Amino acid sequence: MSQFDPFVPADPRRHAPATDRNRDPILAVLRDSLPAAGLVLEVASGTGQHAVHFAAALPGVTWQPSDPDPALRASIEGWRAEAALPNLTAPLALDAATHPWPLESADAVVCINMIHIAPWAAGLGLLRGAGAVLPPGGPLLLYGPFRRGGAHTAPSNAAFDADLKARDPSWGVRDLEAVEAAARDHGLALADVVAMPANNLTVLFRRTG
Repeated sequence: MSQFDPFVPADPRRHAPATDRNRDPILAVLRDSLPAAGLVLEVASGTGQHAVHFAAALPGVTWQPSDPDPALRASIEGWRAEAALPNLTAPLALDAATHPWPLESADAVVCINMIHIAPWAAGLGLLRGAGAVLPPGGPLLLYGPFRRGGAHTAPSNAAFDADLKARDPSWGVRDLEAVEAAARDHGLALADVVAMPANNLTVLFRRTG
């Protein structure tokens, strides 16, 4: 893969430096949690860097990226076109808060760094949508910072939370217990919480029933 060049105006690809830092720790959890085959829906794929990395590392699954932002979908498509991976599909226009989603089923759902940089309605929509498309036992994996027991897990997360709320009062680091309770309302049970670098967590839910 050629290097991303931010100084080429015609290049629609965007680059998020944090992706290069967190992609392999996240991939390690995905290897243990995702089915060996099937369709993995990534909600809020952002730049598309994760989609390319995960699809290349997990050739047995079909990786379906998505994002509501047309510019980000163009970035995803730029990375996808260059990678030319047979198991990476074109990005869907999908807003987590909408219902129903533009696909009927998925074997797994992955969402990285979204619910704290979006209104709570988007997080609730994510849980509702995942509950609707997943089969029994199907996983939903969330990655990002969370509060636990009503408290931040690190001073850096508290500062990040304050910055998010200053930018948009509807944003903010979510209480894991509130996310778990909302997930139960949509047939999703907490299965695991994995500590990650930089005071983040990967939270695994599975569809019940």
